[in-house]
Amino acid sequence: MPNTRSPIDILLNLVPDSPQTVLTHLANAPNLADAKDGHGYSLLHAAASYNQIPLLRMLVQTYNVSPNIVDEDNETPLFAAENVDVAKELLGLGADAGWKNAEGFTAAMKMEGEGEFPLVAQYLREQTTSDASSSTEANALEGILPHPPPLPNGLQVNIGTMDEPEEAGAPDPEFRRRIEELAARDDFQGEEGQRQLRELVTEAVTGIRAGEEEDGRDTRRRRVE
Repeated sequence: MPNTRSPIDILLNLVPDSPQTVLTHLANAPNLADAKDGHGYSLLHAAASYNQIPLLRMLVQTYNVSPNIVDEDNETPLFAAENVDVAKELLGLGADAGWKNAEGFTAAMKMEGEGEFPLVAQYLREQTTSDASSSTEANALEGILPHPPPLPNGLQVNIGTMDEPEEAGAPDPEFRRRIEELAARDDFQGEEGQRQLRELVTEAVTGIRAGEEEDGRDTRRRRVE
């Protein structure tokens, strides 16, 4: 009687005990890497189910099989994971822990409902809870923190830190006295009073003494008449 089994069926049967033989066949027929049997079952589903992590990794990384490839029940290989190591590997390769099958259940929900693989279910539940929490926090911050306006072309902003400025010293008593004397003058609001006020302000801001002599001698503060 002739063998009527398809190539993918033959490879699927080799996964439990001869994963290396599967890889040898795939080297000559890479198109079978993401092939499915009559129920949508793939080599990645089988590798997950039988804990063949090296084969699982090769299928995704070398043959570009999607870690979320689905069978006829819209279930990814994560639904076939029977131990935590396989589940971790699949998630590390990009499997979606929140993926739902045709009945609307995630892998964790299905395992919990059927009472199977409790450690895997717990691990997956922790991952989906963590992802949901991170997403919620990000969304909350998104609503609170305002977006800055776009920068003009050619403008760049560099964010860094700078040292705290040293504490300012006490006000100069002499400068304070001069301000008070100037403010008490009758012509304070006049042109001359305002000119002298501007000079005092210039001294305070720039630290340059307005009374510097032109002959190059040491500078000294000018006495206000």
